[in-house]
Amino acid sequence: MSRRRVVITGVGLVCPLGTDREQIFSDLLAGVSGIRRVTLYDPSDMEVKIGGQVPDFDPEKWIERREARRLDRFCHFAIVAADSALADSTLDMAKEDETRCGAIVGSGIGGIIEFEDQHGRYMKAGPSRVSPFFVPKMMLNAAAGVLSMRYGLCGVNYGVASACASANHAIGSALRTIQYDEADVMITGGSEAALTSLAVSGFTSAKALSRRNDEPERASRPFDKDRDGFVLSEGSGILILEELEHAKKRNAPIYAEVLGYGATADAYHITQPHPEGKGGVAAMTNAVRDAGIEPEQVNYINAHGTSTHFNDLIETSAIKQVFGDHARKISISSSKSMIGHLLGASGGVELAITALSIRKGVVHQTLNYETPDPECDLDYVPGEARELAIDVALSNSLGFGGHNSTIVLGRVR
Repeated sequence: MSRRRVVITGVGLVCPLGTDREQIFSDLLAGVSGIRRVTLYDPSDMEVKIGGQVPDFDPEKWIERREARRLDRFCHFAIVAADSALADSTLDMAKEDETRCGAIVGSGIGGIIEFEDQHGRYMKAGPSRVSPFFVPKMMLNAAAGVLSMRYGLCGVNYGVASACASANHAIGSALRTIQYDEADVMITGGSEAALTSLAVSGFTSAKALSRRNDEPERASRPFDKDRDGFVLSEGSGILILEELEHAKKRNAPIYAEVLGYGATADAYHITQPHPEGKGGVAAMTNAVRDAGIEPEQVNYINAHGTSTHFNDLIETSAIKQVFGDHARKISISSSKSMIGHLLGASGGVELAITALSIRKGVVHQTLNYETPDPECDLDYVPGEARELAIDVALSNSLGFGGHNSTIVLGRVR
């Protein structure tokens, strides 16, 4: 059976730069950072006091109060991003076959805010004070489930958890669902709200986070010699995937075609990437092969680019191994330089940004790339945004546990 073609017809974003898709992209092009001192909790006695917090977020602007109170913050983000993506796509779900529409949403951690809150109640007042909504608010699959109920999606529906690769794995699974005729429309991406004192403390103890508390806007500096860790952030990136002919029949706006997907494991270490980048090399290679393209056709990569020593070094090496001499001709940028690391949501946010870049013919810079690392010596789009007619783009997500995933996008021809 021949595979059906799949396109992106809508994108929705919630991130440290806000909730307005166009404004977020404009800020990225202008080199605006969303990293600030955290106000969700009091970080005064913590080593790391900064993060990528979604500004001025009130879920009741979008969600009825009673429903909002029964959902964790990561579900709030998913709903807001999905509402935005659906509006962008111009889909009328009432006209769709509900059995041919589904949702797959990734999250690395799920409802950790609810987990912490209810644990506090348990320790203070005993088991009788634990909320009956504890489990449904905490469970990672809640985002996909809530979206199915909100929009009447009776097709494929589940959550994905693979750390920082979660959203890309969700999108890749949604791609396959449409390609092999199990659905016509899929709502997919990732959502995360793990910017909590406990989570930050854990990452701090693991020496994974930047400690540039006095200059938060300069803390995330992927590929820069002076990088000292990633910045933990929150938010959601949701995309609407459609079968190409389905989209054409309703004259849908099309951002890009989803050409390919690759997913691998390092089988090496629970937090560190393989020193030779084997998993990342295989994920990119498989994605390019799956897309049916030549490596030389790729001219943009939205890198995983976390701003940690090992990730940036090894991702650079992996790109060189996959693309050879052509690697130096590819424009590469890291969205995390301005919005930080959204863990399981990062792939959804970054693929949405990549789709916007294809539509608008411009890619954002890698902010704070000021002192080149001799071992990170590719073109990371330093200094300012760059006009670029993107033919084929890759978006990488490489997660704790050794999970690697790559999505390939291209202009619809």
